Formats: sequence, structure tokens, C-alpha cells
Amino acid sequence: MATKRAAIFDVDGTLVDTNHLHVVTWWEAFRQAGHHVPMRDIHRAVGLSGDDLLDHLLGDDDRDPDEDEQLAAAHHALYATYFERLPALDAAGDLLRALAGRGWEIVLATSASGAELSALRRAIDADDVIGQAASADDVTHGKPAPDPVHQARELVGVPSERAVFVGDTVWDMKAGVRDGVVPVAVLSGGIPRADLEHAGAHAVYRDPADLLRHLDSSVFAEME
Repeated sequence: MATKRAAIFDVDGTLVDTNHLHVVTWWEAFRQAGHHVPMRDIHRAVGLSGDDLLDHLLGDDDRDPDEDEQLAAAHHALYATYFERLPALDAAGDLLRALAGRGWEIVLATSASGAELSALRRAIDADDVIGQAASADDVTHGKPAPDPVHQARELVGVPSERAVFVGDTVWDMKAGVRDGVVPVAVLSGGIPRADLEHAGAHAVYRDPADLLRHLDSSVFAEME
């Protein structure tokens, strides 16, 4: 047990190039409901769970819960049109296989669930090494709460000091810090390096391919 190590990965924006698809589909869902929410604000909120994203962008006072459900359903329906063509980021699967080959337990921690998570896993095409996935269905609170990262660790029985969490948003970094794992960031989600570092990123890489190229000098190598 003491020798086990967990490499925990966010999915959207970290392994699959989907953040801007979420921005556009949330923007359209808001537009259809009569809300004018700037895309830049939606982009900064990507990575939050649906309820938290709506709280963050619309406020949490005097909102109709039925409208929240309609907004979430509209976003899901719009985003689902992309399920069969979600693009994995360059070398995403290769990175997971390289870490698995070095003895790391590979776990996903994502707000996606159900058909959406299945579509993302198909895009990554690395189910041969992905051991477990902690989805939105498995936790009470999403990122930046530590629950998704904690649940991912629990699935493989690894303590926080033996785990690295790779993500692309400030919410990912804050969740990693709160759970006590080592947070590592990639820029492929479109969030500035300074914001990720301020949120607690131990190191920042351009994308999965960049992290793979530097694996031998990364925190992963230091923990082996």
C-alpha cells in the first residue's frame, strides 16, 4: 500500500480539448433563457459543477430551481451534439500509458458523468490503463471542494502524499491543494499561467504532450 501512487487527472481541458465547446454551449443555453452572460465569464467558470457554475454566473438569490434544471438540460443537449467528435489533446493517451508503465495508478476526477463521461473516455482512448473514474455522481460537492480528488484517491487506496492531480483550471488547483495532493496544471484549458500558479499549481505545462516530454524532470519522477 505504501508504494502505490495515484496520478489523478481532470478531463475537460486537461485530456480532451472541450473547454471552449462548453463555453459556447453554456452561452447558447443562457441566451435561449434570456440571460446575457459574457463568454469570458463562462470560460472562467468551466470546471465547476453545473449547480456551482450557475451560482457563480447568475448568483444564488431568488433563482427559480426549475429554470436551473432547464438551463442544465439545454447545455447538455447542445453539448451532446459533439459527443461523437470530441478531440483528445495531443499525447493525452500516451501520457497516461507512460505513467501507468512507471507504476502509477491512473484515475479520472471529473464533473462529467453518464454518456458525457463515456464520450470523453472514448476520445482519450486509454481505457486499458485508466483504472477508475470519480464522476459528479460520486460526490456531494464538486471542485473547488476537495471531494472529487479525495474520492479518486479513495478508489485506488492512495494517501494524499502519494498522489498528483493534473488539471487546467483554478478550481482544479484549489481542489488539489485542499485535498493535500500535489497540483499540476496544464495551459490547454485556456486559463493563464499566473492564475493557475496563484491557485496553488506546483508546476505548469503547456499541454499533456509537454508534460510527457518533461516527465523525467517532473514531480512524478521525484515521487518514484
